[in-house]
Amino acid sequence: MIESGVVKARLPTIDLLVRAMLAGAYLAFVTSMAFLVAAQTGQFVVGALLFPAGFALIVVLGMELLTGNFGILPTALFAGRIGWAAMLRNWGLVFLGNLAGSLLYAVLFWIAATDAGNTTGGVIGDKLRALAVTKTTAYEAFGMAGMLTVFVKAILCNWMVSLGSVMGLASTSTFGKILGAWLPIFIFVSQGFEHSVVNMFAIPVGMMFGAHVTMTDWWLWNEIPVTIGNAVGAFLLTGGALYFTYARNQRALQDTTTPVVVTV
Repeated sequence: MIESGVVKARLPTIDLLVRAMLAGAYLAFVTSMAFLVAAQTGQFVVGALLFPAGFALIVVLGMELLTGNFGILPTALFAGRIGWAAMLRNWGLVFLGNLAGSLLYAVLFWIAATDAGNTTGGVIGDKLRALAVTKTTAYEAFGMAGMLTVFVKAILCNWMVSLGSVMGLASTSTFGKILGAWLPIFIFVSQGFEHSVVNMFAIPVGMMFGAHVTMTDWWLWNEIPVTIGNAVGAFLLTGGALYFTYARNQRALQDTTTPVVVTV
């Protein structure tokens, strides 16, 4: 995790933006697929089971996903291998790239699903319109309780999603990386928690399909608190917790190891 964080922090700006844009588009692809399958089968869990395919693409191809980087880069920071500026630079550029890729796919998907605006998009259009409302104004209706809810859902989401990035590092085989990343992503999707990059597609595409959601609704009642919650969840509960227990135990082992003295 530390070495991965160092590499990510040192990537040139153009590489960060391109890899982040692709990652945002990959997640948008599987989001539309998951909701289409859920609408066709009537079982949301089926869509949740298929959703991790997009995350597997990101892990295997080494793309840049904000929610994964929220957990990986702090370990390099704690180890003293990178500074705050390098970590925040990565997060900022990856946020922009993820957003660009998500919006690009949203526009292309809307054109494909509505025959360039000549239809309503059918069942998937209905699902995405409802989803945009559920993720924004539905929280707004509860005031500060709604804001707390969306923030906590974001923490819970990225506790699992950032583990997907960690599990992808736990194997050197393609199959092992896919399987390792699949498990925590399925856990988060099946419970409907809030993922900032998924919402970069899900909410604006719902707005394109005609959801009664404004830009303020999107950013104030979802994107901003969800991004912060995702960062808190991964920083403390993945990067922070794993670094604390493994790095601390390594240091303790090194400190207590004494040379063996042989007397003759």
